[in-house]
Amino acid sequence: MKSSRINNLDLLRGIVMVIMALDHVRDFFHYGMLFGPDPTDLTTTTTGLFFTRWITHYCAPIFVFLAGTSAFLYGRTRSAAQLSRFLWTRGLWMIFVELVVVGFGWEFDPLFRLNILGVFWAIGVSMLALSALVHLPYRAILLLGIAIVGLHNLLDHVSIPMTGIWGTLFNFLHRESFVPYGEGRMLFIVYPVLPWIGTMALGYALGRLYSPEISSEQRKRALLRLGFGAVLFFIGLRSLNSYGDMKPWLDQPTALFDLLSFLNTTKYPPSLLYLCMTLGPALLFLGFTEGRSLKWGDRIIVFGRVPFFYYMLHIYLIHALSVVAMVIQGHAWTDGIIEPGVPGSGVLADRGFPLWVVYLVWVSVVGALYFPCRWYARYRSENKEKWWLSYL
Repeated sequence: MKSSRINNLDLLRGIVMVIMALDHVRDFFHYGMLFGPDPTDLTTTTTGLFFTRWITHYCAPIFVFLAGTSAFLYGRTRSAAQLSRFLWTRGLWMIFVELVVVGFGWEFDPLFRLNILGVFWAIGVSMLALSALVHLPYRAILLLGIAIVGLHNLLDHVSIPMTGIWGTLFNFLHRESFVPYGEGRMLFIVYPVLPWIGTMALGYALGRLYSPEISSEQRKRALLRLGFGAVLFFIGLRSLNSYGDMKPWLDQPTALFDLLSFLNTTKYPPSLLYLCMTLGPALLFLGFTEGRSLKWGDRIIVFGRVPFFYYMLHIYLIHALSVVAMVIQGHAWTDGIIEPGVPGSGVLADRGFPLWVVYLVWVSVVGALYFPCRWYARYRSENKEKWWLSYL
């Protein structure tokens, strides 16, 4: 499949898409289904369950970060106005997709009583913000991204009520929360948007490393320096236990759980340390794969070239399979419908399977999605003149 795309970006995106499916299979198949015990709660988790969840922490920040990089690459041959218009329309499209297409995939509720604002919401709002930022000088976008990512944890302990205009605005920007509205309806803000806007801005700034005037060797050195710098910054700041995350690490009964506590950073919203922990290794991956043959990753690259298509297929497939699994366990298929009364109710507590079943289903789902994704990747490559494909 001939393409002018940058292979190691697609490979990294493909890897995180594959890992993301593991997280969502765990959501729907492990004990408790979606609202079971927190797999990163060190008082109840196991090492295997913790790392099954922890490795998937890399997915959202890398995906949002690379969305910013893709925006920069898309804008190289377009004016700022054209790029801004594309980001604006695509951002609105992503928000619509979150509320309707993705929302139904997660909930299977035709009444849409529980509206989850997840990763597509965060990407959409971040694109709307970036559509304005692209009119600024490059250095201003870079500095603003650094400032948001580096300083937003100052808001961690700000005391603002959950309700009212300011409380609701703060929820959207920086606090995971449930917001009731209407009769029997609930908005679940999973991805407060402020740090994600900063993440996408930094990804946009990274795009300059892929400009034609920068050689592969220069790019490799820069990526490795940035990656090692982020990882060392994470280790140093996390060791101080003073700033950069809502959850300090604590002494545990064993050395292994000391490590788990050290790695157990906050995703909702993504803390400075969480982003350093995830984006640092991502930059190292890009540095180590720069200029190398990536034949070993050809199959994974397929997923990285059609992430939107892959996401839609995988969430519907996983949820549908979980409903079948519920019926096999002796439950009604309607128990697979997620609505406002489900979170925290305990009605899903006895649903689910051991972790080995989760991994078996994960491998099966990814394998089943390969061929439709390969077909769609070829179709996109052969029909670049169809503008609407850039939204799918």
